[in-house]
Amino acid sequence: MEENKPKKKEGGLLNLVFSWSAKDVLNKNLHKDKVQQIPDTFSSAADYLNSFKLPLIEETRAEFCSGLESVADAPASEISTICIDKDHKPPHDLHYKIIIKPITDIKNRGGHYQPQFGDVFAISNVRPRNIDDLVRPGKYIIFASVSMSSVSYPWIPIVPSEELSGSELHRNDEKRMFATFVMNMTTNLRIWKALHPNPRFSNTGLIENLLQYEPSGDGENHSVCDLDVNCNVWRTNVMSHIRSFRLDESQTNAVLSSISMVKCSHKANTVKLIWGPPGTGKTKTVASLLFGLLKLKCRTLTCAPTNTAVLQVAERLVKLFLGSVNEYDTYGLGDIVLFGNGERMKIDEHEELVDVFLRNRVKTLVRCFSPLDGWKINLVSMICLLENPREEYNTYLHRNAVKLEPSKTQNKKKSKETVNQSVNENEKKKKDLKKDPKTETGETTMTFEEFVKKTFRSLAEHLIYCAKNLYTHLPTSVVPLDVAKQMILLIALLKKLQNSEGPSQFSDLMMKKEQLLPILKELRVQFPRPKIKGSLSDFCLAKACLIFCTASGSIKMLSPVKMVIIDEAAQLKECESAIPLQIPGVTNAVLIGDDRQLPAMVQSKVSGDMNFGRSLFQRLATLGKKKHMLNIQYRMHPTISSFPNQKFYENSIVDASHVKLRSYTRTFLKENMYGSYTFINVSTGKENFKKGRSPRNVEEAAVVNHIIGKLYSYHCNTSMAISVGVISPYKGQVGLMNEKFGKKYAERKGNGFTVNVRSVDGFQGGEEDVIIISTVRSNGNGSVGFLSNHQRTNVALTRARYCLWIVGSGSTLENSGTVWQDLVTDAKTRGCFYDADDVAEFKDALKPALTKRSRQSLAKFDISSLDLSEARWKVVFGDNFKASLARTESIGTRKQVTEMVKKIANGWSEFNSENVVNLSSFTVELLELYKVDDQLYLAWSTDIQEEDSKYTQVIKVWSLLSAYEIPKLVKDLSNLFGRYTVNTMDRCKHKSYQGNLVVPISWPLHSVINALPLADPAECLSNQLANTSSIPLICIHIPLMAIPFISFLVQHFTSKIPKLPLLITTF
Repeated sequence: MEENKPKKKEGGLLNLVFSWSAKDVLNKNLHKDKVQQIPDTFSSAADYLNSFKLPLIEETRAEFCSGLESVADAPASEISTICIDKDHKPPHDLHYKIIIKPITDIKNRGGHYQPQFGDVFAISNVRPRNIDDLVRPGKYIIFASVSMSSVSYPWIPIVPSEELSGSELHRNDEKRMFATFVMNMTTNLRIWKALHPNPRFSNTGLIENLLQYEPSGDGENHSVCDLDVNCNVWRTNVMSHIRSFRLDESQTNAVLSSISMVKCSHKANTVKLIWGPPGTGKTKTVASLLFGLLKLKCRTLTCAPTNTAVLQVAERLVKLFLGSVNEYDTYGLGDIVLFGNGERMKIDEHEELVDVFLRNRVKTLVRCFSPLDGWKINLVSMICLLENPREEYNTYLHRNAVKLEPSKTQNKKKSKETVNQSVNENEKKKKDLKKDPKTETGETTMTFEEFVKKTFRSLAEHLIYCAKNLYTHLPTSVVPLDVAKQMILLIALLKKLQNSEGPSQFSDLMMKKEQLLPILKELRVQFPRPKIKGSLSDFCLAKACLIFCTASGSIKMLSPVKMVIIDEAAQLKECESAIPLQIPGVTNAVLIGDDRQLPAMVQSKVSGDMNFGRSLFQRLATLGKKKHMLNIQYRMHPTISSFPNQKFYENSIVDASHVKLRSYTRTFLKENMYGSYTFINVSTGKENFKKGRSPRNVEEAAVVNHIIGKLYSYHCNTSMAISVGVISPYKGQVGLMNEKFGKKYAERKGNGFTVNVRSVDGFQGGEEDVIIISTVRSNGNGSVGFLSNHQRTNVALTRARYCLWIVGSGSTLENSGTVWQDLVTDAKTRGCFYDADDVAEFKDALKPALTKRSRQSLAKFDISSLDLSEARWKVVFGDNFKASLARTESIGTRKQVTEMVKKIANGWSEFNSENVVNLSSFTVELLELYKVDDQLYLAWSTDIQEEDSKYTQVIKVWSLLSAYEIPKLVKDLSNLFGRYTVNTMDRCKHKSYQGNLVVPISWPLHSVINALPLADPAECLSNQLANTSSIPLICIHIPLMAIPFISFLVQHFTSKIPKLPLLITTF
């Protein structure tokens, strides 16, 4: 992207994005001082919509930036052709079209790129390997957007950020161009459009009612509508329809109170919140509500933030509908329509939704309405066949005769007598034709009976197809029930005659034609081809009763609806909910969600801090709007639901009766630790940030892999179907586990054993028989990152039906000071905490990972490589320090530690006060702790060592440790230093300076009385900490006059004195 390029005309979000330089995109503070806090209340609809504009711009910049940073892994393709499109009108309206082809001669890590509508991609003369390839001066790079979704293959229409030069349009084969995906702006562009409504057509009535919150209008008082006989009638009607769905009381009340908003006149422009905690039947409740609205013919749009959520509720509604319809087959499905991107929805994998998906519906109806082979022509042809079969046969013979005698028919028509003669001859030669049916030209001439039977079968097949699809795909407002009944009866008669074979088929047809003809003629009158204005897609959307799509996809809704239902509303950014809430005609909305689960994802920290990710559901709930809670959970075994219910929902959720039955307990594996709820402590795990920014934990992955292997063996032995979900908060761990076992079991999908490995965000709304969570984080200071987020934790803990097994570092989580600390404590209290180190099968599973890590650690760092030969101080390293430094995988951290040791060895003591840990709270002397980074501390002290007939101060580096290990080190060193004499302690604490540097001091041997026999320093460092806690301290009191004698013994008989911890005091 060039720094000084011509600006495009002002106006749209895309133009603004294209006006940014590369420096702007990468500048995380570009809008920091411009983006303001989104308030809780608003003064006007304009104020409301304007408050989201700058945060949306900043969020778009952050998404752009993220796309540039991950360009190495982005899909890419080669541009084989670029040319000017017909709408190209520079300098403002820049329109081109391209043809792409796969990259075959160089590595393309992200795979082949097929540009989609709304994509922003980079056009460059190299396949970018990193962000520098896009922003480095001198590199050719521009950005472009795909401008249309429906194009003539293989051409892709694009709008570039600047006009292309002739060299790009007229390239030779040596000058290559590449297209690399950066981001998709479809959703943001739709939000932008909703934030800039057309004053002539906008519908902000519902939004204006949500600017402020009025508690007085939030009650469930039906005193007004209770007096209305019509309201009581619809309640009775709805109850009769949903009674068979077996809703509990909270679900039934949610359905009735929601429907009351559209049936009761005093509830116009209101919003209802339905709070659905995990497992409480939220989707079932929404589907039941929609079924009731369908029966009341209330035109409703149902949307959600993601395709997955939309498909889930649509699928449940269709199942309810088909389960309740008996007499009229699939009649009424035409009142239900789902639209969106079929490829992203993977609609072909959802059998129940194929008939309601708009694209499939339009394709089917186009065939039914075909003038050449559709409903009308086949209906008329069948009537003609049954009324005048002989005449139809004569016409057939005439056409056949024309084919047989082309030279004669060019001059005159065959006479009627000749035709009749042919009929008679065919009847007489029936047997001969069966023996030798071919004519001179190779054509077969059928007998009258054969013709009728064959023509009937063909027409019947087409009529069955058309009739079935017409009453299935057309709305009930277009196909009345009486017509549908006639079509269903017609299909039954036609199928019965189709199934009649042999000589009796013709006679059966002749007998049944009197029954068929009245139906056919009535349908010809009652159901001609409907008059459709505009496109068939618009017609289906305008006539449907229930419409399903994503929230952003609802921008395509032009015809009015009365109610909007937003599922997973707590996951939808409020600015995105402005799209469906402004659809023409909308007067009421129902928001279903749980604000204690994950909110919307926000890329920009600047926008996130300004409440850009907040949902309308959360804002209204925060203001005190009543939430109708679904309070019975049907998913989790009580041992699983216990902790999240207590921690996140104040114990307000009740376990359904069936989950408390003994039969609901599943024992997949015989060991006790594989119960319904377990925490498996992997203390040897090591978090690794090396590959990318997202951490991985190989040891935890090994444990999870082992558990899944056992589950698979159980499945193979018992043939029991088991669905397993493996969850980790970190993408790095998800990728690692997919590499280790996820892909392997995905290939075995379909045999009753499934394994889904996803992030927490990917599992929201999902559930499995067994959930295994890998928490990943394993460090000394209890750092757990965004694992501490309550909403993310809530989602992870509430996906399992029968078993929840958590794999993690107990010590790390216990020291985190987060909800995970409470979880570990709860698991220990309930006897559900198991150490992997104590389980033989886990030791075997962990061996390869630990062995590999050990080899890598030894290869990473050699203490001899730390050159201190020119240092002022002698430095003695303990084994603990060597091992801990070897385990440190971060090259940067190791470098920091070694540099710090070098400075200490050279007498540098002027450390930043922030790096020096205050040990005043510990009763320990000599020990120094310097902070290396947020997780690690360097522990060292000054000691005395015998050297060249004198005692000299040395540096002892004890360990590189984490915060939670400090108390244990202090305790051990307190015991060790407690055995030093007062004089020894004084010598250790004494400091000598040369300028600002601390230098070591030496003393003659006779001047130091040390009751602790001097051992080898290295041996001290490796053994003393391990031994001090087990050997009692021996106190010896001697008179002052005996000091010279004791000094003589210490100096001359050190090797003969037992190495006992002695404390010598005088009196």
